[in-house]
Amino acid sequence: MAEIEKNKAELAKEYDASQIQVLEGLEAVRKRPGMYIGSTSGAGLHHLVWEIVDNSIDEALAGFATKIEIIIEKDNSITVIDNGRGIPVDIQVNTGRPAVETVFTVLHAGGKFGGGGYKVSGGLHGVGASVVNALSSELTVNVYKDNKIYTQTFVRGDITSDLTITGDTDKHGTEVRFLPDPEIFKETTVFEFEKLAVRVRELAFLNKGLNISIRDNRPEEPVEQDYYYEGGIKSYVEFLNRNKKVLFEEPIYIEGEQDDIQVEVAMQYTDGYHTNLLSFANNIHTYEGGTHESGAKTALTRVINDYAKRNKIIKENEENLTGEDVREGLTLVLSIKHPDPQFEGQTKTKLGNSEARTITDRLFSTFFDKFLMENPQVARQIVEKGMLAARARLAAKRAREVTRKKSGLEISNLPGKLADCSSKNPVESEIFIVEGDSAGGSAKQGRSRFFQAILPIRGKILNVEKASIDKILANEEIRSLFTAMGTGFGGDFDVSKARYHKLVIMTDADVDGAHIRTLLLTLFYRHMRPLVEAGYVYIAQPPLYQVKQGKKEKYLDTDQELEEYLATIPTSPKPSIQRYKGLGEMDAEQLWDTTMNPENRHFLQVTVADAIEADATLNMLMGDHVEPRRNFIEENAVYVKNLDI
Repeated sequence: MAEIEKNKAELAKEYDASQIQVLEGLEAVRKRPGMYIGSTSGAGLHHLVWEIVDNSIDEALAGFATKIEIIIEKDNSITVIDNGRGIPVDIQVNTGRPAVETVFTVLHAGGKFGGGGYKVSGGLHGVGASVVNALSSELTVNVYKDNKIYTQTFVRGDITSDLTITGDTDKHGTEVRFLPDPEIFKETTVFEFEKLAVRVRELAFLNKGLNISIRDNRPEEPVEQDYYYEGGIKSYVEFLNRNKKVLFEEPIYIEGEQDDIQVEVAMQYTDGYHTNLLSFANNIHTYEGGTHESGAKTALTRVINDYAKRNKIIKENEENLTGEDVREGLTLVLSIKHPDPQFEGQTKTKLGNSEARTITDRLFSTFFDKFLMENPQVARQIVEKGMLAARARLAAKRAREVTRKKSGLEISNLPGKLADCSSKNPVESEIFIVEGDSAGGSAKQGRSRFFQAILPIRGKILNVEKASIDKILANEEIRSLFTAMGTGFGGDFDVSKARYHKLVIMTDADVDGAHIRTLLLTLFYRHMRPLVEAGYVYIAQPPLYQVKQGKKEKYLDTDQELEEYLATIPTSPKPSIQRYKGLGEMDAEQLWDTTMNPENRHFLQVTVADAIEADATLNMLMGDHVEPRRNFIEENAVYVKNLDI
């Protein structure tokens, strides 16, 4: 500990202007903001917050900051405060200007570009403070350092006041307040508290012992969330499994370091069928995986098989468990900190460093193998869980082969009840999933045969949250869906083979319709998730009312719309009001006019803004455990109006 404190003291002493390296200027940021923050939509707007927060996180990773505050002010500006060392204020040699000014006015200027300021740093692009400054209508930075407060202000990236001492303080750290520029963010400049809070919670899990709070001062009663997890990603796994039945109480936690690469793994098995594997590199969620994730998966499979063979749970002549087998029911969080992460993939969220695979594999293997040897009871539970999954996989394989022989899971042999469209272009093709013969008949007659396909299903499909893969594949309705989409399923799923780029759930606006919709969404999220992530899944919004007055017809979606419309029309002749309980009550022409015609219809696109919350919600609503579901219903029943039963 004494050595660590000594190193920290030396780093603190050495963190000055010489460590701020300058690579290039700021010219293009306002002209092409999308190149630097991804987009100028809501996603790009929220990205600004993380560019500033990442700098504070770097101070925490270096061992100096213990608290970060994020505040949404009443004018919709953001303030970020940390208690780190404070950005250097002395003169930066390349620019001849104060280092803090350089950080906020020169692109790629900072302590993470080889100047020795940080051993490991977060942030995806490293463009940070200067880009936020360039895209803000105003920005103020206060540095608390050496018992002084240093302040500098900017407008749209231009300096409006030089760095000035504005007071005395006993605090240390940095405070940045910025107001996004509406000239850049034309779609919205309004921050969403919940969206920010989800990421703040994630950052607190990924950086154990760091206190991060977020406060929204805009409501009359300000809202605040404070996050602190001493257990780090171990607490994260407990949080993810909070509504699930776990095989063993305490998550397995592994940490190690090699060649300055730190590796943390926390894992716990549940009695479910779904894998929840989250990987991170330098606090960035690597959605597309990467070398570190590959290393962890390889190690997990090999160590479990080796243990099972060594202890004769699996006989020598028996087949090894596959990666899919040993990951069934597993919740695993992997976090690595790398001094020079290389990101690749379509969204730059895939780690590419080859050494990360080797080091993650080696560290995970060593510690996990030791854990299994020291905990034989837990080890046996893990192996037996994998063996159960293997049996289900082999049964599913046999079911698949039988199915292919009988009716096929091949595109060449589509389900008999599918009324396909004539277009072979997936981009323009749509498939409507409709429940019942009556609605299916109307949809088939009313559709545009050129680009709209209809797949009727009978009643409620299997709840896949509670079913193994062999049972899922034995379900005729689900097989028809897999076959019609042409994407395959499970490990063979290929979203590029989707025959339609709009998969539309079209069910009745009653309780049964809502249940069918939920079952279908559970299926798509659990077994066809790339379709959801690609934005291919939609929910049709058939109208609730038809109002006829003479020859005039009006369709309305809600009770409020009906009331407002009735208040605007003359009372003679008396209007006729029809409330639709089901799609079957509409004839083909009405269904086309209101729900299927691209010129008139209303679709909801299904997206996954927060995969962790989606996973927890599906598990709570569709899983085996009654208590969380009962609590949810009791808490939310008050919001339900005009329930059709």
